[in-house]
Amino acid sequence: MESALIYLGFVLISAGLVSVIKPMRWLGLRTRRIAVIAVGVGVFLEFAAGNMLDSFLVYFGLVLTLAGLLSLIRPIGFLFVETRRVAAIGIAAGLLLLILALLLPTGAEKVSAPVARIDDWMPRWQIGERHVIHIAAPPEAVFAAIHAVRADEIFLFRTLIAIRSCYQTGPESIMNPPAQKPLLDVATQTTFVLLAEEAPREIVIGTVIAAPRGTRALSGGLTPELFRRTLPPGVALAAMNFLVRPDDHGGSTISTETRIYANNSSALRRFVIYWRVIHPGSDIIRRMWLRAIKQRAEGKVKA
Repeated sequence: MESALIYLGFVLISAGLVSVIKPMRWLGLRTRRIAVIAVGVGVFLEFAAGNMLDSFLVYFGLVLTLAGLLSLIRPIGFLFVETRRVAAIGIAAGLLLLILALLLPTGAEKVSAPVARIDDWMPRWQIGERHVIHIAAPPEAVFAAIHAVRADEIFLFRTLIAIRSCYQTGPESIMNPPAQKPLLDVATQTTFVLLAEEAPREIVIGTVIAAPRGTRALSGGLTPELFRRTLPPGVALAAMNFLVRPDDHGGSTISTETRIYANNSSALRRFVIYWRVIHPGSDIIRRMWLRAIKQRAEGKVKA
């Protein structure tokens, strides 16, 4: 179902964008207005496939606001903004939707019965995402590929990371990985810590994503013990895993899950706002990361 939504969304977006320039009447896209609707529906399906409806509302509000601002200069009819009065209403509606979407509350989840090592290290979380892919290779090959994949093998990784960091450079990290070094090694040697590894089944890494300045509990550095300790208010932790399961045909199913836990409401509120903005990019990176693992495990990438 998820794959069907992704492909259908891609088709609608592609056809709609082409039809904004030149309507494709044979597809039923007879006007630019219909083309815009097709693009909107396609984008909605992409967000729905990734369980990102909160982020969809954020970006929909942003688009309404920008369309309204542009239409104050010159009304854009095919965007349903035919007068400056409608443009002003669009700006107000867009800003309201944007604010409400950013401030929507989020719930918490808890593991009832641990089935993976990530459940041991982060049994409670408020924000998370999970992706799954099938690979025509045994678990041993998949696990080796997890360790070997480099940033340059992950489609759009550097582009999305550059946008996320506002094109700022810095020391070696997962946000600035060297070309020839496995990305997992970069992560665990810089801003992440290895929490668990059970080859060829699962690997779990973690990091601190928010903490008050001068927090003494973090003065000893990033260690696995931080995930067991009671930390001062304002700390947010993240855990990420790759879990490999064999299938009945000599292949494997691999999943990656990311969980974020903030230990008070203010830290959670700040991160939720940030997450709803960057979630689409995070979703793409993780999907492309799994695809890179698949290509390497199946022998489609030179070692």
